[in-house]
Amino acid sequence: MSSTATRTAARPMWRYFQAARPFRASPFRQPLNRRFQGTASSAEATGAEQQSLAKRLWNSPVGVKTVHFWAPVMKWGLVLAGISDFARPASALSLTQNIALMATGMIWTRWCLIIKPKNVLLAAVNFFLALVGITQVTRIMLWRRTQEESTVSKVESSVKDAVSDTKATAKQVVE
Repeated sequence: MSSTATRTAARPMWRYFQAARPFRASPFRQPLNRRFQGTASSAEATGAEQQSLAKRLWNSPVGVKTVHFWAPVMKWGLVLAGISDFARPASALSLTQNIALMATGMIWTRWCLIIKPKNVLLAAVNFFLALVGITQVTRIMLWRRTQEESTVSKVESSVKDAVSDTKATAKQVVE
């Protein structure tokens, strides 16, 4: 009788560990000694580290020579236009336009971080566009509320005047 057969018969747990061996050596599991080993050679790694900032920006997937750079740069114009509208009275602002700016900024801030390549510059400009839109919509809504309150107060005062006039007329008729 062989020694492995004796060990297997003598220890039932040995069979359990032998059966689990293929799963422990899965292709997705890295050995401990190779955990920090990279796939690039050391010459390639040092070459990538020595590139200048300008060259990395030029060759980046969201670099200067792509639309992923220039679209956010041009979109800052919308943010600046919205900021310049802070000086305008709220009565002169368009609610629908500012809701559109707010919604666009909020939606695209999220999507700029999901799409590939991630475009942080576009996410930043959309975040500020949403802030400008939220600020302007808040200003418009507060202005409209004050207009409604002033209308309500005018109606209340005219109703009170009419009631007092009616009371005065009723007293004159009774006397």
